[in-house]
Amino acid sequence: MKNLFRHIAGSISNKAGSASAFLGAVVIVLVWIVTGPSFHFSDTWQLVINTGTTIITFLMVFLIQNTQNRDSKAVQIKLDELIRATKGARSQYVGLENLSDEELAELDRQFRLVAERPGVTRAIKKLHESIESEHAKRRGIHIPGLK
Repeated sequence: MKNLFRHIAGSISNKAGSASAFLGAVVIVLVWIVTGPSFHFSDTWQLVINTGTTIITFLMVFLIQNTQNRDSKAVQIKLDELIRATKGARSQYVGLENLSDEELAELDRQFRLVAERPGVTRAIKKLHESIESEHAKRRGIHIPGLK
């Protein structure tokens, strides 16, 4: 059942985000507007578009949330793998998404403090220079001023 829902949700989300779906929605709204005078802009005429859009929005919220949850989880797994695979990376940062809001705010505050230190700016600049130098070496280009 879960796999069926996942498959259907993914398929509908992809189709709903297409240009064709948008064009179809625009056509429906235009037809509704054009039929207004025929129905004397009655309450029933207005109720049709209101009910239709409410139902579609209600159902799409669940489909979009399902797709978003899957995408977020996949990104987290990829980031965790990059942390594990990177030499010198702090593996305690794997799984930060499970921390409370207060814990995340404290970590953010600590990183901001570290980034404000003058030595950190120089270290970051030096890191950028070494990365650029390595890229230049790989491309066979010599850039004056870079090691």
